[in-house]
Amino acid sequence: MVTIRLARHGSKKNPFYHITVADRAASRDGRFVERVGFYNPVAKGQSEVLRVDLARVEYWLSVGAQPSEMVKKLVKKARAGQATAAAEA
Repeated sequence: MVTIRLARHGSKKNPFYHITVADRAASRDGRFVERVGFYNPVAKGQSEVLRVDLARVEYWLSVGAQPSEMVKKLVKKARAGQATAAAEA
């Protein structure tokens, strides 16, 4: 089974997460199929907090990938941000 989950990177007390599509049996930070975005919970200033390729996430969900709980929340947040940006334009 394929899952969409976070892979932790960054240094101690400074987390940075890649949103990855990986086989469920692979380790958290190990082998992955595709990277579909990132999440930086400690972003400062003008740094980007979240970037998600929603088209690729939709594709993986359509072929049966299961997102983790945190990824579900982040994708929902990204969709809301995209809708807000579209409404402003």
